[in-house]
Amino acid sequence: MARLRRMSPASLRARITLVTVSVAVIAVLITAIFSLQFVRTSALSDAKAQLSAQLDIIVRRPALATLETLADGGHAVFGDTAPAFVSSAGIASGAGARYLTKSMVRRLADGASISTVVQHDGESVIVEGRPTAHGTAIVLARPQASVERSVEATAQRIIFALILGLIVALGGGAVLARWLTRPLIEAAETARRMAAGERKLTPPGRQPTEIAAITTALSTLDHALATSEGRQREFLLSISHDIRTPLTAVRGYAEALADGLIAADDIPRVGQTLVTETERLDRFVGDLLELARLEAEDFAIDLQDFDADDTLDEAVTAWQGRSAVRQLLVVRGKTVSEEEFGALPIRSDARRVRQLLDGLIENALRISPPGGTVTVVGRRVDPAFPVAPALSGNSDDAALGSRSVSRIPAGGYVELEVRDTGPGLSDADLAVVFDRGALHERYRNVRAVGTGLGLSIAARLVSRLGASIRAENADDGGARFIVRFDVD
Repeated sequence: MARLRRMSPASLRARITLVTVSVAVIAVLITAIFSLQFVRTSALSDAKAQLSAQLDIIVRRPALATLETLADGGHAVFGDTAPAFVSSAGIASGAGARYLTKSMVRRLADGASISTVVQHDGESVIVEGRPTAHGTAIVLARPQASVERSVEATAQRIIFALILGLIVALGGGAVLARWLTRPLIEAAETARRMAAGERKLTPPGRQPTEIAAITTALSTLDHALATSEGRQREFLLSISHDIRTPLTAVRGYAEALADGLIAADDIPRVGQTLVTETERLDRFVGDLLELARLEAEDFAIDLQDFDADDTLDEAVTAWQGRSAVRQLLVVRGKTVSEEEFGALPIRSDARRVRQLLDGLIENALRISPPGGTVTVVGRRVDPAFPVAPALSGNSDDAALGSRSVSRIPAGGYVELEVRDTGPGLSDADLAVVFDRGALHERYRNVRAVGTGLGLSIAARLVSRLGASIRAENADDGGARFIVRFDVD
């Protein structure tokens, strides 16, 4: 069944075979037409040349240049060629005389030669005539049909050879189609096995360059799928482990309450613990839902022109209360550029930008030790004033602005930065900082971590907003995350 399916009219093998056969048939037809015409023309030319050569011999040998002598030689000498004799008086006689017209006889009597094809009783006849030294002329006439009979034998041999070539072409086309499509069939089978869940498949050996490119792409896809699936398994295992922890706490306290094991004085404390754990669960579910929305094509972006300076102030104000509980500060850092320009105009989705800032601030609060500070900064770089001035006491901002001079867009750009006073990021951390769950898996048993999705969500959200994000280490310790919006 699979073989029949591969040889269906829609299959590549059938199409290659059809194309090969079609080309072979067209080539055979064209060759046959031109070959037969060429053979026919050549045979006629050869017949005329033979008659001309025979006449030249007769004319040079006077003993043969009489009708009687020609008649005596007859069939044995000339076969189906009819001779004729034209006297000096312009009288034609002999078997070939019936093919001569008056004008032809007159020309021969006048000493001219003739070489032509005439029509006689619906038959084409080759006529060759030469004058002799005695004032007479000899004519040889040969029906063209006799020439074509010899052509038919040659044509049959040519047609047989062409048919044999066509048969060879048919077989060669089938073999060629099989040879060309076999790697594609193997590649399709490899793709089906990959779709069924098999991984680390070995591609076939020697292949044409184009097919090798397909198998290389399949091998790359195989590796990418194996890597992605491995990360997904690790992610699910990690999430399952993290969700199980608050669920265990909730279930334990719930069972204790149901069994009456919690003293009345401890109920408020237990209730607060349950609230805390359910909030953790809510954050897990919220992050997973947000990540799913970001991956969906219908994730809505409402573009509008607004002042990011106001968004920064709103975010700082909203987080100051929560940060105080953890003995942390969330402050707004001012740059000379903000004082110079005032507003931070960008075109984006204000609600999503606030969501992005909230995620970065929450991550910074989690990583900062008690007594630390989370600083939120906005800066604008304008073509007329290309260097973003530094924060007071932080030369790294100036360096950042100078590095950006060579790639400033026509309208400049706006950068929003969130800086913490945590342990910072190693080079290995910076390489995977936005990978889903990478830092979470690395530090889950070392320090406080979240769900492992926050920075991945931030990177995906920034991409959907048409902006860019990067992570760096600040000179005075801690990490900073910088989001850049180009201004049109």
